[in-house]
Amino acid sequence: MGLPRGFDMSGTIEPSIPAAPPGYRRGVALVLAAGVCWSSMGLGIRAMETANAWQILFYRSLALALFLGVVLAVRCRGNPSSVIGKAGIAGVGGGLGLVVAFAGGIYAIQATSVANATFLFASGPFLAALLGWWLLGERVRTATKVAMACALAGIVLMVVEDVSLGRADGNVAAMLSALGFAVFTIALRWKKTDDMLPAAFLAGVFATAAAAGVCFQLDYPLALPARDILIALALGVFQIGLGLILYTIGSKSVPAAELGLLVMTEVILGPFWVWLVIDETVGAQTLAGGAFLLLAITGNAVSGLRHKPPPVM
Repeated sequence: MGLPRGFDMSGTIEPSIPAAPPGYRRGVALVLAAGVCWSSMGLGIRAMETANAWQILFYRSLALALFLGVVLAVRCRGNPSSVIGKAGIAGVGGGLGLVVAFAGGIYAIQATSVANATFLFASGPFLAALLGWWLLGERVRTATKVAMACALAGIVLMVVEDVSLGRADGNVAAMLSALGFAVFTIALRWKKTDDMLPAAFLAGVFATAAAAGVCFQLDYPLALPARDILIALALGVFQIGLGLILYTIGSKSVPAAELGLLVMTEVILGPFWVWLVIDETVGAQTLAGGAFLLLAITGNAVSGLRHKPPPVM
């Protein structure tokens, strides 16, 4: 027969630990699923035949804008303009930040290894912390400062290896992508906006227009192999669009400090998919630098969990 609940073998009473509420468990599952969606970008881009970064950006952003436009229309009962209009300057600023993030992310994966690009993308939260301190006057915790130093050491390790291999442009693009996501984050925090879908829709519209303009100016044809177009459209709907929706819903019932841990599924799985499917390997310095970054993210998130239990739904 088992021990009565709340007792250990010494007979002392232990505080009972309540089970996580269903809403919290559902939120965790949704955020994890969002990370899985986001992690598919590297594999999708590697599977394309001829498309360059701007051509991919055009079709992926077009699919994202159409998909989120439908979602917002359904959510607003046929009038998405109301919620898009409420996004205001923050939505426009966040959308423009995402344009940089999208373009930089695609180019980075084409110019360097998926692991290197993905690890550098993960520096976004630290860049957001710096921008929040500089632009919004937000206090940066001591633990976050230590994590930033650790993350910087990891970034230096990875950049040095790629510079030696002649792939510095991929690192620059990856850091610009991380900066773009940081700008997106700060724009939403500036107006205390918790709904990122209108800004993401605007990003899809802006990025489609920007990519079309670049393709026109540089004579990049939009007539691509059907395989490339279909993969790019799928990335827009499932990799970004569905991932954002899952994250938006799930994040409402998960403490902010935990989100940084949960979305590390993207950082871990992105390199794993390309290794599993196409045997893309990773250099020793990239692994070491990525380990520093993951340690920094984990330490910062864990430090933020103290005295912050999951919300009761």
